[in-house]
Amino acid sequence: MPANTVRFKQVDVFTSVPFKGNPLAVVFDADALSADQMQAIAHWTNLSETTFLLQPTDPAADYRVRIFTTHGELPFAGHPTLGSAHALLESGYQPKQPGKLVQQCGVGLVQLEQCAAGEPDDGLDAWAFAAPPARIAPLSERQFPALSTALRSDAIDFSALPCAVDNGAPWLVVRMNSARDCLALEPDAAALAQIVQAVGAHGVAAYGPHEAGGPATFEVRCLMMGGAFGVGEDPVTGSANAALAGLLSAQNLRPGASYTARQGTALGRAGQVFVRYDDANGKTWIGGSSVTVVDGTFRMP
Repeated sequence: MPANTVRFKQVDVFTSVPFKGNPLAVVFDADALSADQMQAIAHWTNLSETTFLLQPTDPAADYRVRIFTTHGELPFAGHPTLGSAHALLESGYQPKQPGKLVQQCGVGLVQLEQCAAGEPDDGLDAWAFAAPPARIAPLSERQFPALSTALRSDAIDFSALPCAVDNGAPWLVVRMNSARDCLALEPDAAALAQIVQAVGAHGVAAYGPHEAGGPATFEVRCLMMGGAFGVGEDPVTGSANAALAGLLSAQNLRPGASYTARQGTALGRAGQVFVRYDDANGKTWIGGSSVTVVDGTFRMP
């Protein structure tokens, strides 16, 4: 490989079809890169996240990853976790334990495992991560009217309290009456940003149930309101789906031992997320497929 270049892949995550998931740039052999260089690359890719693979400092880990948005570094994010694992394995890496990986990142060690038959794509190129522990803080009822106004919707299901959930990527999780109500949201961005920032989150993860026999159990939309996430709508979001899965459990609203979520519909994407509760081991698994779209090198200045 020529001097001043680094290997990279651009991966589409939570899909097996290129251009239908959430893109991620993965830079290999990044130990020699400074944080400023990583940030410059992430700013240039202009993707929601860019990850950098490094040698682990914890002997229990298979690899270490640093995750950057165009605006800053995140201690954890879900689609970068799955996309980085996919890129690493596709490059020929052999896990320490077959079918399992341990990722070292800002929140510590994150476990991954290959999806089993019956899960997304019957386990073909599909992996799941164990959701990190999360802090949950209910939104004050005094904020409910402001939230309805900011979302421009009277279809919020307040029987499931909106909560700020922080698993390394903080989201305000809000339940809508239906998937249709979720897809209909056209929020007042400035008003919503005030609410989100007041609870220490960077965005709203809105979700609503599909009818029986629908394309998924839930429809999810992630509206980013500043901070490290930037501003806009994220196509498919692992951290937010992990936050939702944990909140459903905490609020005794699980739809079953497993469920699916569709995300990205409003953006013309078709993200598919699989969630499985493993109560015996105290874990919640967030899974999906990944596919490589671009494979090449970065030329460094």
